[in-house]
Amino acid sequence: MHKLAKLKTPIFWAEGHPGQLIRENWTIEVSGLCESPKTFTWADLQSMNKTIADARLTSVTRWSVRGNWGGVRLSDIMDSVKASPKVKYLRFWSYGSVYDTSIPLAIARQEKTLLAWEFDGEFLTEDYGGPVRIFCPYLWGCKSAKSVIKIELTDKYHPGFWEK
Repeated sequence: MHKLAKLKTPIFWAEGHPGQLIRENWTIEVSGLCESPKTFTWADLQSMNKTIADARLTSVTRWSVRGNWGGVRLSDIMDSVKASPKVKYLRFWSYGSVYDTSIPLAIARQEKTLLAWEFDGEFLTEDYGGPVRIFCPYLWGCKSAKSVIKIELTDKYHPGFWEK
């Protein structure tokens, strides 16, 4: 049983559970206002400097879970694609491209905002947003998009799934 399940973390997918996803084939497209758009593979992400963030994921529905989230900082991803100085927001899409959400650049660049693939040393399962999810402890959990497939660097705020 996954540690998040042991902590009684709810399994919640607004757009419907994606089913089994293949970690080793996972890719995340990063595009928009950047010099070097790139599609990151699972192997690419694993080769980058991993950060562990001891922090809490908190839902507007009144649950929260604290632990060690592991992944790569979003700021490292932005630096890798040479983000434009015009970037003000990052927009994320989950698997299936139904769920999207946006966060401000200043929060995306915070040290604990990650593209996370693990919790307390265990890979994230699809139930909890694996293979790779956004982990942003500075905002409500709905801004920590699950099973991320695309990140767009933009100069405008785009209302996401819940705001629409």
